[in-house]
This record gives sequence, structure tokens and C-alpha cells, in this order.
Amino acid sequence: MKPTIALVGRPNVGKSTLFNRLTRTRDALVADVPGLTRDRHYGHGLVGPQPYLVVDTGGLEPSAKQGIYREMARQTLQAVDEADVVLFLVDARAGLTAQDREIAVELRRTGKRLLLVANKCDGLALEAATAEFHELGLGAPHAISAAHGEGVRELMDKALQGLPPAAPEPPGAKRPRIAVVGRPNVGKSTLVNALVGEERVITFDQPGTTRDSIYIDFERNRRPYTLIDTAGLRRRARVEETAEKFSVIQTMHAIDDANVVVLVLDARQQIADQDAHIAGFILDAGRALVVAINKWDGLSESDRDPVRREFARRLPFIGFARVHRISALERRGLSELIKSIDFAYAAAMAKLPTPKLTRALIAATTRQPPPRHGLFRPKLRYAHQGGSNPPVIVIHGNQLDSLPESYRRYLERYFADAFDLQGTPLRVQFRVNPNPYADKK
Repeated sequence: MKPTIALVGRPNVGKSTLFNRLTRTRDALVADVPGLTRDRHYGHGLVGPQPYLVVDTGGLEPSAKQGIYREMARQTLQAVDEADVVLFLVDARAGLTAQDREIAVELRRTGKRLLLVANKCDGLALEAATAEFHELGLGAPHAISAAHGEGVRELMDKALQGLPPAAPEPPGAKRPRIAVVGRPNVGKSTLVNALVGEERVITFDQPGTTRDSIYIDFERNRRPYTLIDTAGLRRRARVEETAEKFSVIQTMHAIDDANVVVLVLDARQQIADQDAHIAGFILDAGRALVVAINKWDGLSESDRDPVRREFARRLPFIGFARVHRISALERRGLSELIKSIDFAYAAAMAKLPTPKLTRALIAATTRQPPPRHGLFRPKLRYAHQGGSNPPVIVIHGNQLDSLPESYRRYLERYFADAFDLQGTPLRVQFRVNPNPYADKK
């Protein structure tokens, strides 16, 4: 296993900026807003002498007794418990605070190896900027600037010193990436925790608890997966806070990055326009889809039929997706949900041989010939696969630019049925063969 480095400190000291610097990504949200990060956020460290995992955490407030900050503190302390080394970040420009002292006491109790890191030291006299932090009794502070990269390489050389190198990972199946999306407070994080089998992300009875897109590696039935817990998507008119705007962008990126998307709906709420908008974005992105109607156990039998009818009426365009009625809190229906995720992933990544595609094309055109265009009927000659996730089928022939959109949809349905590609959208593209006599008089 790779060694694990946890980034800990009070809110707004630059933990997420350092996380992005170490992973060479922009995966963690960064803005001048305290408390932006809430869950543990894992990444692969690329700055330093050897590979390692780095964990971004929410601002630690040890004295928090209830509410979201108590949940953030619990997540942070769990990250500390998992870590080999803890980097305790303080703000050199703000100076030593009472909260820094509280955190130092809490971290010292854990017995973990600690490095004190004074961030935001760019443009400052280093000895003067770090002098007061000696009071914490955690050794000499390491002066860095996470935003500009100053001192970061030297810090990681020190942090990783003496740690055993990571063992090479055994070859295995590629991890399907599964994004869990939906409106706020429908139970996405509860579902993620139920699938992983631990309180991996914060669940709280408050819309907007999740802000980052959290990537979580786990195994189920000996198969590896990566789950992506995302922020709830609201209507655009209601997205006002800067942090929430970033969260929406992160969620859109997570959908693009996923192989399969689980759209979570709340059985106790009516299907809203926003649910249709989210489903439409997933369809436009071409991602495989599984629908989970959550909180189903709280409905009486008489209340369930209207939910089924409403789903069929409002979301008919995602009829290719399997639908599951689950209870994330009670962990009911999860085994069947995972099976559908596996099926949708296999369909999205399917390899379709050219001979079989061409035979299916001939059968489709025999069953329903393309409509005439003027005196001639378009000729569909052969087909081959042009991509995966979603599957793309490229058809070559003559006068294909005259085919109506309805015939394209007919071919998409025919290929999906012929190759049992349930759970994923399918794209058909037409390529018109050039006319060899076009330039001749």
C-alpha cells in the first residue's frame, strides 16, 4: 500500500490548495470561503520522492459539539487515524490562533507523526513569519507557499523520509467509475456510505452538505469500484453562493468522468423539472445510467403506484435505464443496484465486431428499409464501432445525409436490442461515401 499523508488544520489555511499542488490537479474546491471542504478527499501524490496518497480534510474545530462542524471534525480525525504522517497547516499571515492551539493538543493525543507547516509565507521574512509557531511544541515549522509551490518539494521529502516505498499494485480489472447524482437531500451520501460499508462521507439533514465531488475506491464482491459522491444539483436560479457554483461545475465534471451514473430520486417528493434536467445532461454526456428511487420503504402501497406513473410520464427519454426502488438508510435493494451498475458498465464498454454489426445493419434495413429521397433510396453498406462509453456505431453508405432523424433513432433501438446494450445510450453516426464522379464532367 502507498503511504498516506493527511492535511489538517483550521478552516481557510490552504489545505485544498496544497492538495491540488501535491496531486497536480484541481480536484479540490479552492475559494476564499472558510469551510468549503467538508468530506475527506483522497488523491495520488505526485510531488515527492515516491508515490503516496494525500487526504484533504475539512477545517478541524475540536470544540464543535453538534451540527455540520462536528461531522467535519469526525471525518478529519478519521483521516488522521488512517494516516502515516499528518501535515498540520497554519496560516503564517494570520499568525497563531487559539484554534491552532486546540488542534495541536488534539493531534498530539493521536500519537501520529506530525509536521508543522506554515503556509502563505510567500513575500514574508521566513524566520519572523514562523517564530510564534514554535510555541506549539511541534518542532520547527516548515515554511511554504502552497499557491506558488515554494518549499513544497522540500516539505514532502521530509514527510516521506523513512516511510517504506509503496508495493506495486497487482494487475486487475479496471475500476468502473460510478457517479451518484441528484437533487439536494435525496440521500446520495447515505447511498454512498451504504455501498462502501462505512461512514465515508458526511450525511446531514441539510441540503448542500456535500460540496466537493468525492472519489472513493472500494471493493464489493471482490470487484473494485470508484464511487463519486457529488453535490446536489439545484435549479440555476437558486445557485447563488460561490461555493455552490463551484460544486455544480464539479458535479458536471464528475458525470463526464464517470462510466456509469446513478441518478437518485426521492420517492417522497414529486419528480421535478430539475430531475429531468439532470437526466438530460447525463444523456447528452452519453453516460450509462441506473436510476435509484430512494426512501421507497416509507411509502404505502397506495402511494407507490402514483410514483411509478409519474416516473414514466416525466422521464420517458431514459427508458434504456434500469430502475430500482431502494432504501439507502436501511440498505435495501443495494445488491440488485450493483448488478445493474455492472450490467450498464459492460454495455457501455462493449466491443462490437464489425462483421456482427454489418449483419445487424442488413437485418435492420431489411426489416424496415430507409425512406426514399427523391428517385433513390439511401444505401447503408456496412457498420463498425467508433467508440465506447457510450458505444458509437459508424455506418457507411450513399446519400445517408438525407436520412431522417427518426430512422437514426430506429437504428439505435435496433442495435441496442440486437446486442443487449441495456443501461447505456447508443450513438449512430453516418459517413457518406464520396462520389468518385463528382468532379468529372
